[in-house]
Formats: sequence, C-alpha cells, structure tokens
Amino acid sequence: MRLPSAVLLLCAVTAVLLAGCGPAEQEPAFVAAPSPSAVASPTPSAVPAPSPITKPLRPGQTKAGLLPPVVNHGPRTGNLVALTFDADMTDRMLAQLRNGSITSYANVKIIEMLEREQVPATFFLTGKWVQRYPELTERLAANPRFELANHTFGHQGFTSGCYNLPRIAPAAMTEDVAKTFTIIEAYGGRQTRYFRFPGLCHDRAALRAMAPLGLTVVDGDVVSGDPFATGWRPIVNAVLKKVKPGSIVILHVTEANARFTDEALPHILRGLAERDLAPATLSEVLAG
Repeated sequence: MRLPSAVLLLCAVTAVLLAGCGPAEQEPAFVAAPSPSAVASPTPSAVPAPSPITKPLRPGQTKAGLLPPVVNHGPRTGNLVALTFDADMTDRMLAQLRNGSITSYANVKIIEMLEREQVPATFFLTGKWVQRYPELTERLAANPRFELANHTFGHQGFTSGCYNLPRIAPAAMTEDVAKTFTIIEAYGGRQTRYFRFPGLCHDRAALRAMAPLGLTVVDGDVVSGDPFATGWRPIVNAVLKKVKPGSIVILHVTEANARFTDEALPHILRGLAERDLAPATLSEVLAG
C-alpha cells in the first residue's frame, strides 16, 4: 500500500528528531551534587548512601559519552563545611627527603589537632605520600571522623602549565589514579571515590580519562593558599572571607611546603564556630 506523501514527510521529520536525541558527551556539572559515599567505613550509618543518579561505576566500567561529575561545593543550606587536606608528594619532594634538605612533608601537628578537637576531615592522598608515610596513613584510616580520597600517584600535572608540575602522559592518566585507589584501599577506614586533580588543573581530556573509574572530581570553592603563605594570617583570612554553608575548603598537610597551616587551623576552627559553621566530612557536606 502506498502511503500519502504527507505521512511520508512526517515520518522523515520524526526520524531526524529522534536521531538527534542519542547519547552525547556531557559537560561536567560544576555545581554541588550528591556524590559517592564511602565504600568502606567503620561507621556506615554515619555515611550517606549514594544517590541513584550519581552511583559510582565499578572500577574498569565505563559509560559511553559521560564525564565524571565535578563538584565545587555542597548545598548552601544548613551549616556544614568540608575541611579537606591535600597530601602532595612528587619525585622531587622524595629526593629532598632522601638528601636531607627537607625534614618532613607530613604535618603531624594538624592531625593531632583534628584528633584532639574531634574535627571531621577528608584527606586527599597521593600514592607516593602513602608509601612514604604508611604509619601515618594507618592513623588517618583508623579515625572514624576522617575520610580518605585520591590525589593521584605522584602529583603530576594533568594539563600543561599546571604550576610547573611535570605533565603526566595522557595515556597514563587512568592507570595512575586507579593505582592510587588500590594503594589507599589497602588501609581500610572510610574509603571514598572522591578524586582531586593536582592544582585543580583539568580539561576535557583529563576528565574523559577519569570516566572509567567511577569517581567524583572534587575541586573546592575556598582555596586557602597555604602552600604560598608567608604566615598564618593570610591563610585564615582567605578561608574566613569566602567560607559559607556547603563550602569545600582546600588546605594542605604537607609540612615543608605549607609551613603555617597548623598555626592557621585553630583560628580557622574558631572563626567557623563564630559563624555557626561546623566542619563535616566531604560525604556529609555533599549529601546536604
């Protein structure tokens, strides 16, 4: 049976429209969104369950056309903020430790203060920092108020021109981060699928390399600037000037290249309390 020309035209238009609705590579949402909760925790009831929308993929699993979510902060409701501490470690830093020009890239005073004041925090660990400080990593993992997250294996740049960091080969990006998750997971505790790029430097290619790993990229809306500070006051001012409900504060636990963070921390904690803001784990902040 021969169909009328009007019907044939309608079918053709419908086919074109449907063809344009197939899966396409998505830009990351640079806003707060529910993120993967800890996958292993001594206090699972305190860790929010993952949203069905953002439930992480299994390592090695990929979903064609999708990039991992990128978050800058949590919901602006409530009074929770996330204190996050990066533990950088490069080959150059390791060489400095070996030749004695640097004494330590682990600020134990920060950890002692957080423990003493019972302050929740999330630590973004490089694999090489974990390998250099295994006992300290065990201490972090044993604290139910601390979460462990991924900051690459050797703190290389994932884009060109990232704070003079040597650039990692694009083909090595996925394995670098996957290996770091494996290293950290061996320590137990409150594991997460959170990941932070060194220097917060990432582009579409770097995000695409992370897609198979089922992770959430975490930037932050409050950059303390502690690696470049010449005293504790600028760090405190940088944090308290910008912090608000749902903020993700970026600090460092690498003593030699962030020398004043431990001096700034008590003032930051006092300033948060004066603003009725309470530190919480990253999972709790993103869950709102």
